[in-house]
Amino acid sequence: MPKGLKSTSSPIQISAKATELLPNTFLFDTIDLNLNPLDNEVFVVTQINLDCDAPDSVTATSTQVDASLSTTQRVSVGDISNQNVLASARKQIICNAAMTADGGLVFDREDPTFTALSEEYIGIIATSNCFLNIAGTNNGNIKEVSVRIFGYRARADASVYAALVQSEVLSA
Repeated sequence: MPKGLKSTSSPIQISAKATELLPNTFLFDTIDLNLNPLDNEVFVVTQINLDCDAPDSVTATSTQVDASLSTTQRVSVGDISNQNVLASARKQIICNAAMTADGGLVFDREDPTFTALSEEYIGIIATSNCFLNIAGTNNGNIKEVSVRIFGYRARADASVYAALVQSEVLSA
């Protein structure tokens, strides 16, 4: 358990799905965590699993689907190099004009799915929402992403809660 926090729930799983409105357009979906800010309640994320659709196979064209889970609203998918992104996934087909016969090379990446054995948690969400983000590139069809977030609710002392909220808001 992180210092300054006291668990207020058993382990919880939260699932959600986001679908592009049009192919190759960024979309985010808000996930309500139902936290009680009057009690300085936060959500401690212990594991995340992102599952995004496969990109379309387009002759002589690279395609991809990017997805992420972020603590604040974004204008692009982002990746784990962004402070407010807790997890990201990418499925892509790398193809060039010389690869028309075999359809290209397929790559699949998701980081992080599980916490490292030495860590107790992936991140702490101090506001009541997190955001599921998706965007395709060069696809002819709309794509979707599903997420399962594992964690628990905890109560933070006042100074820890204030620092977490400020850090989260400033990471946007």
